[in-house]
Amino acid sequence: MNRPYLSADLRRAETVATVIELAATHDPAVMTTGQIAVAMGVSQGALFRHFPDKMAIWTAVLEWTCGELNHRFDLLPDNRPLARLEAMLAAHVDFVIEQPGVPRILFGELQRAGDTPTKAIARQLMAGYRARVARELHAAREAGDIAGDADVEAATVLFLAMVQGMVMQGLAIDDFSAMPILARRLFSLFRQSLGASSCV
Repeated sequence: MNRPYLSADLRRAETVATVIELAATHDPAVMTTGQIAVAMGVSQGALFRHFPDKMAIWTAVLEWTCGELNHRFDLLPDNRPLARLEAMLAAHVDFVIEQPGVPRILFGELQRAGDTPTKAIARQLMAGYRARVARELHAAREAGDIAGDADVEAATVLFLAMVQGMVMQGLAIDDFSAMPILARRLFSLFRQSLGASSCV
């Protein structure tokens, strides 16, 4: 039976979703376009009508990841800086639980030797994330919500390390379900390390 016609944009979106779904149970480094095509119920030829090569597929996946995560952060309600940071952490955890293939792909791309389009997007995502966290921490310090001598640069690295550490542990045991509770516990320690007031 023939598959229904989809526009080029919808077919590309379907390909991205399929790759992320496959990556949850397959090693992205050895995933083939043949596997992707079979999972979509199309031929490899049909797949390559929308993407010139495998790198273009991976680039689309990373672009979607970057856009989706930033979109979720942009939608967070306005609040005090530390509350926004905690909401960012929760939003990221929810994203990982919903899309477990994404961290497998992301970490895989960061381990590639040399410069690639996908690695550049992954770096862009991390740089943007780092800037968001630093901005909130600066705002928290200016508002007096954390200690006036708090080391914002080190705290930014610590926040990112919390996220990456939780994701790596989840990948190691192939289970991200403990992340929401762990994130709350870690953020509590993070607040304490910054000398945060109990009322913010």
